[in-house]
Amino acid sequence: MGNIKTLYFYSILFLALTMSIRVLAQETFDPDQLYQDARKLILEGKRDEGRLILSKVLTKYPGYGDVLILMGRSYAWDGKYDSAAIYFEKALIASPNYEDAYVAYIDDLFWSENYDRADSVIKMGLDKVGNQSMPLKYRSSRLYYYKEDYKTALKIANEVFAKAPKTEGLLGYIETLRRQTRINAVGATYDYDYFYGDLSPWNTYSVYGRTHTDLTGSLIARVTHSERFDGRGTQAELDAFPSLGKNKYGYLNVGYSGASFFPKFRFGTSIFWNLPKAYELEAGYRYLQFSDVTHIITGSVGKYISNWWLNLRLNFIPGKEGSSTSANFQTRYYFSGPEDFISVQVSTGVSPDEETRDFQSQLLNSYRARIGYQHLWTSRWMGFAFVGYSRDEISEQNFRNNLNISIGTEFRF
Repeated sequence: MGNIKTLYFYSILFLALTMSIRVLAQETFDPDQLYQDARKLILEGKRDEGRLILSKVLTKYPGYGDVLILMGRSYAWDGKYDSAAIYFEKALIASPNYEDAYVAYIDDLFWSENYDRADSVIKMGLDKVGNQSMPLKYRSSRLYYYKEDYKTALKIANEVFAKAPKTEGLLGYIETLRRQTRINAVGATYDYDYFYGDLSPWNTYSVYGRTHTDLTGSLIARVTHSERFDGRGTQAELDAFPSLGKNKYGYLNVGYSGASFFPKFRFGTSIFWNLPKAYELEAGYRYLQFSDVTHIITGSVGKYISNWWLNLRLNFIPGKEGSSTSANFQTRYYFSGPEDFISVQVSTGVSPDEETRDFQSQLLNSYRARIGYQHLWTSRWMGFAFVGYSRDEISEQNFRNNLNISIGTEFRF
């Protein structure tokens, strides 16, 4: 009888140990590895599968900040902003000094247009993390932008650029703010074109004034006078850059001239879209009326990468005797600020926006390279200088080589 009791006791003990081992085996896992697995799934668009894994981690590690943040972002990316906010609030409680938690929560609040709560979270984050946090300062600027206080937004954005110029999308954002805050300015430019051959040099002078209205955005009036082909002529133009919403803006141009080398009437329009990942896309149309009318379809794609801006423009010109195309690639490297940069440009063909070029004569191949520098000397004075060289095929046996020097200045008030 005693042996049976002993055997029964050890059997119960064995079963209990076996079940305990199984339970421990089920509960033992590497939370960091599961986080990486879930992140991979979520970024691949498999949100539900990723969230199941994250939920498993949170059952054992409810205060795991990165897991809470990723869970919140996954819901925010699906447009479920209230669900996302629940996890971001938990992340702030679990890690009150964690910068990523504030950044993710603020992004969610921006997307849901909950600007009052975003304001309080930004202030909390700057208090807990510190004013040295450039991601939080950047979002502070964004909040002022959404509230249409563009001057304050630009001031903070410039502070961020001075300390963290590689912030993704910052340069494009600053350019948007500058369009909103450029109230008044006057400027002048001069272009000198020297030709290797019998053609006399060209001299082109331009003066302009710029202001800003709620309807037109930046509004620029410009008068250009040129001496070329042993003649003289003047062109008057008006440019406008109206806002079309928070992520796009427009461009309108109209001009008139009585000179033969300028179009008698010109018209241009474009729409620009500010896209995620610091991309900018443009689609537009240009109309040039010489003795014949020229229609141009134009488009460009731009990208901000750290301190660099890259832009590729393509122009398509349909015609009865055949169509033609031109291309222009331009890049800028920004130094101490968005007004301080070196620019390099290479192009084929002639763009309708290059008013100092001879748009009528260059019917065949045309190539151009240009380099220049722009700098904001003071808060009011800006200056630039460019030098370029072009080789234009007028006919199969006739080439025109051109050295261009361009200088300009602008005063803001």
